[in-house]
Amino acid sequence: MTETSTPTPLLHAGTAGLALSVLVASLGTSAANVALPTIAAELDGTFAQTQWVALAYLLAMTATSLTVGHLGDLLGRRRVLLLGIAVFTIAAALSAIAPTLWMLIAARALQGIGAAVMMALPLARARDLVPPDRLGRVMGLLGTTAAVGTASGPALGGLLITVAGWPAIFAAMVPLGLLAAALAAATGAEARHTGSPRRGFDLPGMVLLTVAVALYTLGVTAPGDQASWPTLSLLGGAVAAAVLFVMCERRASHPLLPPVLLRNRSISRGAILNLIVGTVMMSTLVVGPFFLTGALHLPPAAIGVVMAAGPLASICTGVLAGRAVDRLGTHRMTSVGLGGMLLGALALALLPAWWGLPGYVTGTVLLAPGYQLFLAANNTGVLNATPADRRGAASGLLGLSRNLGLVTGASVLAALFAAASGSGEIAAASPDALTAALRTTFLVTAALLAAGALLSLAPNRARSSDSAPDAPATRATTR
Repeated sequence: MTETSTPTPLLHAGTAGLALSVLVASLGTSAANVALPTIAAELDGTFAQTQWVALAYLLAMTATSLTVGHLGDLLGRRRVLLLGIAVFTIAAALSAIAPTLWMLIAARALQGIGAAVMMALPLARARDLVPPDRLGRVMGLLGTTAAVGTASGPALGGLLITVAGWPAIFAAMVPLGLLAAALAAATGAEARHTGSPRRGFDLPGMVLLTVAVALYTLGVTAPGDQASWPTLSLLGGAVAAAVLFVMCERRASHPLLPPVLLRNRSISRGAILNLIVGTVMMSTLVVGPFFLTGALHLPPAAIGVVMAAGPLASICTGVLAGRAVDRLGTHRMTSVGLGGMLLGALALALLPAWWGLPGYVTGTVLLAPGYQLFLAANNTGVLNATPADRRGAASGLLGLSRNLGLVTGASVLAALFAAASGSGEIAAASPDALTAALRTTFLVTAALLAAGALLSLAPNRARSSDSAPDAPATRATTR
């Protein structure tokens, strides 16, 4: 297999396009949430109905992450990335002019499909454009822009609502999408591969995976008791669909998730670690506000400032983390990043009980650099271990595992926090009970991170010839 990449002068615009794609997709997640109360009032929706404005986006993005990566491998990653940006941008415009709540929800689901492309394929496209010894820097940049989108989304959304109403949030994404498309298009011709073509689309696999992810997401995000029969039925259906998906992939001629990828330890381990870390990071977003409100009695404005501390630390350390990965290697830096996150989780578990607010901020600030280092190292390691014609599938797998982690953290760890508070209603729990619940939750996340760190230290097996990246492809990448 041989590979040719885009000439060096186009790499700057191309990298900017990839970073902007990730930024805009992250804004689509965080900026819209702040508008939910306003949308409910203006479009006559209940709280439960309006939650679907956010849930439809997350559900569509999660369910289609692997599919869009597979399509990128089949049709060309640059082409599919541009198509995904177009879908996202059109859906943003439709969201801005939606006259009813259900039309807005439908537009947001469509936008989530575009966001799946914009979050997954930039990873694979970066590996197409950048040599392995510089890939960590680009992964660090992509992590930084994701953090910028997450941190600035609520503030930007609140400002736009104040100035022009909730439709302005979605309208503002249209010019950003157009700019991202223009920059992504500047990367020039798609990398060319020679060898056995992989044609065909795994429609049964796509359907089964979508059903499994949708049922799991609905099961863990459904309101009410986690042990209720509707929740258990949804989760049981998700398990059944997942088992059928695995059986289908073993027999498919062109599988959505090639088994050979999962037999590569670097790839399968990277996906598992992504799931663990996604779960941990989401816990800080859903547990933090309850602790800051109920235990420390902070007003909403102060909570926003405190919650921004972690993303700001991520922004400051993302590119530096990428440089460290390029210099010191992916395997070592993945373990160091997880170790840093473990230290942050332990700080969040212990320091708030001793120091109050400074202890909480210290924990979040310690957690963020470790997360950025892990993200840059893990993504770089997975993409470098993936053959060129399957990078889309690998990046889709990373997106799927991350999103499943976010969904799991938002539900399971939030339920753990509520149970550990010893109160049926978190708002009625005492400050001491909430502090104890915070300690319990982050001790559990620390245990998860410790298990992940041990997994990351395991040596790689020798890769088989059909799963290892082609050496000439790496040498032919233009620096």
